[in-house]
Amino acid sequence: MPPSTPHQEMLRLTNNKFNPDGYWRHATDSMLFVPLVEDFTLFDQNGFDLCPLEQRFANCNKTKFFNHREHRHAIKTPWFEQRHRIEGAILNHSYLFERKGYADSAREQLLCWSEQMPMCHKLIQLRPKWGLDFSMDWVDRAGNAFEVLHWEYDGFDFEEVDLVRQYMEEKIKSIDWQQAGRDILKNKDQWHHLDFFAQSDWKCDYFGIPRERFKMVAWA
Repeated sequence: MPPSTPHQEMLRLTNNKFNPDGYWRHATDSMLFVPLVEDFTLFDQNGFDLCPLEQRFANCNKTKFFNHREHRHAIKTPWFEQRHRIEGAILNHSYLFERKGYADSAREQLLCWSEQMPMCHKLIQLRPKWGLDFSMDWVDRAGNAFEVLHWEYDGFDFEEVDLVRQYMEEKIKSIDWQQAGRDILKNKDQWHHLDFFAQSDWKCDYFGIPRERFKMVAWA
């Protein structure tokens, strides 16, 4: 079993929460003409990245989104944070993600456009989606570098995902991540040879948390 000694100086839980409203409802007034192919560039059918047209709807619906790895943009807020560290257990990233569906005038606008631009159905068919992402790494002066835990979970049921969020917040806060990193390293022979998904399952079982569930295709 993983250590359970609190290590509160390591991590800080933010006050950020999910927005339970999964829809954009206002039409965008930034486009007077039918969208172009370029407005759907790099459309993400199973994640949280926003294509250019989604970004315009976000602006019109007063929803903040942020750069997510260079060209990528997403509705995300920090979940856990950590003070600057250079060794030991280091938080790589921790976010709450959201992806919106379309209702009311926003949906009507897309349906109208879809007569000339069928690609609008990529947005029309989107289901609201919420996601959790927590990534804790380990590096030390002996040259070790690995993921202590990289856990992602998403779904279309707000209540279900939010309950998982609440459970994971208490679990993450209860773990001494410095000791967890040392213990994961000691057990390297049990997980290092496994593939991506098997490593994830091993670590989820070790920490006693739900196994990962991500890349859920958002189209209805």
